[in-house]
Amino acid sequence: QVQLVESGGGLVQAGGSLRLSCAASRSMFSVSTMAWYRQAPGKQRELVASITSGEGTQYVDAVKGRFTISRDNAKNTVYLQMSSLKPEDTAVYYCYCNRFGVVYWGQGTQVTISS
Repeated sequence: QVQLVESGGGLVQAGGSLRLSCAASRSMFSVSTMAWYRQAPGKQRELVASITSGEGTQYVDAVKGRFTISRDNAKNTVYLQMSSLKPEDTAVYYCYCNRFGVVYWGQGTQVTISS
């Protein structure tokens, strides 16, 4: 069974930092494109950042310079380091995996930024 398990969400004040982690099943991780999406109340889910198997990265403009996506293939884990957090970063953050065109999602972790 394929699983993505997120952790690291929580409540922080504006300007603070959080690191999200997503642990993936070993059979899918090293060849997969991984990403973090987020969905705020009343809004569509949006791509925040992605990282390919070759560690190429992309970010949505709203988080460039503040968020960093990385992966540790030895630990089958992808991370999202979030700094200088803003209230508008409040959302449920979802881990995403694309392995040869098959997409998997985590259950999501809540991130709440207080002003």
